Amino acid sequence: MGEKLNISDLNKKLAEMDVKSLEGVTIEGDIELEIDTGAGGVGPLFAYYFGEEVAKVAVQLVNMAKAFGYPVESLLQPVAVAQAISPAPAELAKAAPEVPAFKIPDTLKSAKFAVGTDKTWKTQIQEVQLGATKAEGGSRGHVIKIGGEKAMPFFYDAAMPNRPVVTIDVFDMPIGMAKAVKMHYEDVMSDPADWAKKAVKEFGADLVTTHLISTDPLIKDTPAKEAVKVVEDVLQAVDVPIVIGGSGNPEKDVEVLSKASEVAQGERALIASASLNLDWEAIGKSCAANNNVCLAWTQLEINAQKELDRKLMKVAGVPRDSIVMDPTTAALAYGMDFAYTNMERIRLGGLKGDEELNFPMSSGTTNAWGVREAWMVNSPNKDDSSWGDRMLRGPIWEILTGFSLAMAGVDIFMMMNPIAVAYLQEITQSLMGLVKAETPDTTNWISMEV
Repeated sequence: MGEKLNISDLNKKLAEMDVKSLEGVTIEGDIELEIDTGAGGVGPLFAYYFGEEVAKVAVQLVNMAKAFGYPVESLLQPVAVAQAISPAPAELAKAAPEVPAFKIPDTLKSAKFAVGTDKTWKTQIQEVQLGATKAEGGSRGHVIKIGGEKAMPFFYDAAMPNRPVVTIDVFDMPIGMAKAVKMHYEDVMSDPADWAKKAVKEFGADLVTTHLISTDPLIKDTPAKEAVKVVEDVLQAVDVPIVIGGSGNPEKDVEVLSKASEVAQGERALIASASLNLDWEAIGKSCAANNNVCLAWTQLEINAQKELDRKLMKVAGVPRDSIVMDPTTAALAYGMDFAYTNMERIRLGGLKGDEELNFPMSSGTTNAWGVREAWMVNSPNKDDSSWGDRMLRGPIWEILTGFSLAMAGVDIFMMMNPIAVAYLQEITQSLMGLVKAETPDTTNWISMEV
């Protein structure tokens, strides 16, 4: 007589004999299924219907055997099988738990909706001062402070201590521009100082950004010592805080920006910028030594931003109140979505206590003009619909780029078109309650002809 084993016993014996696998082995025996229909096992109704399903399988097997010519009648009467497949007895059906009928409620369940700051926002964003007055060792007529927020932008129960500001781009040489931008600066493009004056006096710029693009070896390769004279001219032409940018050449910019920081010593100028693909340490140390602010630029990558900020503080010795982040602005489709999400994550991280991210942010909003939809007359695709008037389309693109990123927490916007500047200033200041914006009559904006 064979030994009675269950599956676990068989596995145990094979393990004791160190059997890894079985090949060409046949295990013979009968299989027994034990089903407990008592209180601790399955219920009687379940057992009944389980038996019904087994009977159905048996019928199928019987029919298959008959198809192969086996005389199954001598083993099993089909009539008996058919009788077995019948509805459950009434007493078993009554024993099954009754499922309550679904009832549509007469009223909706009440719920509370509240708008307010998040309790996890426990860390204030670092406040940074741009510009320094004569009493502070500079020459600016006033200073601008950014940052200092305790919540995401424009929350009614968490007033922003400092409003978002706009800096208008100025270049040290004439450059190609979209018509909607160039028309405003054609008369001053040959003189950066006059350009800066116009940006402040006529277009209301809070700051001006002087881009020393002529220093690029592929353009004019202007020596750093000569190029920074433009910075001196701009400092004399306007009394607002300034931003100083290079050409984007990673080798030349280190020398140019370090020299510019020396020329603007004590002015709390924003030096743009230190990044991981150039000598960030030299630029950071120059900012710290000359009491200027360092713009930490990364390319849409939050961990790179943390790394750069950490290195500027711990290696280059840049004080916390002298760092502004530029996580990169992309202005088209997925790019805008990515830029917004990245900036929002950075701001939320800063509010929740990440000391490598709780700094003010800057946006290169002029990147909006880098996409063809902002400046081309029309679509290059002949089958495409009209893109509309580019003289309006471009500024609208810049406005929406800036406003979108304002909602993510940006504090300073680098812009070009004066119309876009005016609208973004009005939108952000009206959201803060600083100005009262007029609501236009939109009733005649849409018309329809049948």
